[in-house]
Amino acid sequence: MSIKVLYFASLQDRVGRQADEFVWDGPISAGALWRRLNPDLAWPDNMLIAINMDYASSDAALNDGDEVAFFPPVTGG
Repeated sequence: MSIKVLYFASLQDRVGRQADEFVWDGPISAGALWRRLNPDLAWPDNMLIAINMDYASSDAALNDGDEVAFFPPVTGG
């Protein structure tokens, strides 16, 4: 299974990169993906997750070819 991972805004600075390509055999959730790719970082407060551009929870299961985005809360005016 291959998953494209994107980091946005302040999370790019925190992880030190804009994207990852993750290859994995077996089931994995979005939260487990974060922990596997960033084992030295704590789970960011209020971090949002999108899978294929739809908001998702950290326990959402991932599928081959998914695009996962991690980003901080956004505000607008």
